[in-house]
Amino acid sequence: MATDARGLARAVATRSVSSRELVTEHLARIAASDLNAVVTVDAARALAEAAALDALPEPRGPLHGVPITVKDAIATAGLRTTGGSPELAHHVPESDAPAVARLRAAGAVVLGKTNVPTWCGDIQTYNPVFGTTHNPWDVTRTPGGSSGGSAAAVADGLSAFDLASDIAGSIRIPAHFCGVYGLKPSVGVMPGEGYVDHVGAGAVPPDGNVLGPIARSADDLALVMSVLGVPTGPVPTTFRVATWLDDPSCRVGNEVATVLGRTVDTLATAGMRISTPPPPTTFDELWALHLDMVLAAVAYNLPENGVPEATATHRGWLARAEDRARARSAWSRWFTGYDVLLMPVTAMPAFPHDQEGDIGSRSLEIDGETRPHMSTIGWCGLISVLGLPSVVMPVGLTPTGLPVGMQVVAPHGHDHVAVAFAKAAANILDIEDRMHPSNGLRLSGR
Repeated sequence: MATDARGLARAVATRSVSSRELVTEHLARIAASDLNAVVTVDAARALAEAAALDALPEPRGPLHGVPITVKDAIATAGLRTTGGSPELAHHVPESDAPAVARLRAAGAVVLGKTNVPTWCGDIQTYNPVFGTTHNPWDVTRTPGGSSGGSAAAVADGLSAFDLASDIAGSIRIPAHFCGVYGLKPSVGVMPGEGYVDHVGAGAVPPDGNVLGPIARSADDLALVMSVLGVPTGPVPTTFRVATWLDDPSCRVGNEVATVLGRTVDTLATAGMRISTPPPPTTFDELWALHLDMVLAAVAYNLPENGVPEATATHRGWLARAEDRARARSAWSRWFTGYDVLLMPVTAMPAFPHDQEGDIGSRSLEIDGETRPHMSTIGWCGLISVLGLPSVVMPVGLTPTGLPVGMQVVAPHGHDHVAVAFAKAAANILDIEDRMHPSNGLRLSGR
């Protein structure tokens, strides 16, 4: 049977399988999993909702009967939502986030919530409430963060897709580390309310934060995008492709660079028009801008001296917001010549669990060079501060068998173009059946 959401919805609609059977199977997978990806399960309600859907004469919507999960930082009515924090360990929202409500209205069945780092503030996934989530390709490594539980669950077949969030790479990094697809939508194209990143949060989404899906195919991203109300439009018949695969300010490690280079060569050989134009702003300019803006957006959970001087006051934030507007305008003009931009997600593949210190104090070794954790995720920050849509698609494996993803970035509001390119590229690369650990490509003897 198909394992992606579109295939499962088709199977339920044609009565090849019941929603209750699907929910039962996925609940059994969750119970048997040792990844600690799904940390709160709503079994009784999921089974009751599935049975009610099976009794309907016609499908409720395009996700009729499909079992899904939701990141544990997005409000779900009657289902615990903690943000990975002990302060909200028993928090049960009264209403769904608007995005969750749209998925339920389309027929999706919520199985449970997926793990996050505390207040979603890390590129690993562990917290004092639920513990550590493991990468399904190698349990000694992190699945990424902050949507690490989301990506691990989807990669391991515990959920058809997951509703996650991204402000600095939180969808894209886990998708890259776990070998699945993720969409960070354009800023402002769908409701972001219901996101929980501090006590009392939810009424106003953090500046720059977006909700989006992690899924097993580009087709599924398109399906979920349509349900969530992300705008669509025409798709180029021939894509004009630009690349920005490395930069002196954030050197990409050899393992990732080799896979990305091979991917671009394969696409070019297949006839895609690919060029390497200079970007309209430098890496350093965008990275500094991103740090100022994102730290201001998440200042609730920073110490008083943790916000940079440029954003410590409203006046300072407004000045940086003007800088951001100018950068966005420059990139909008630049994109008139290109349909998509291909970029790395991070400088490295999934790394071993490291829970000493915090994201600001940890380091990684890449090709013999010791580098701060934060510096390695700059490629996501550039796109975050620009507010552009980005699809992460799996494109290959390192020599040690770890997944590598690639960002497909499009102009603002052209999310559908990024998704369409990912689908076309996946067909050329012919790797989709080999990029899921639940198909047998597991490490660490699991």
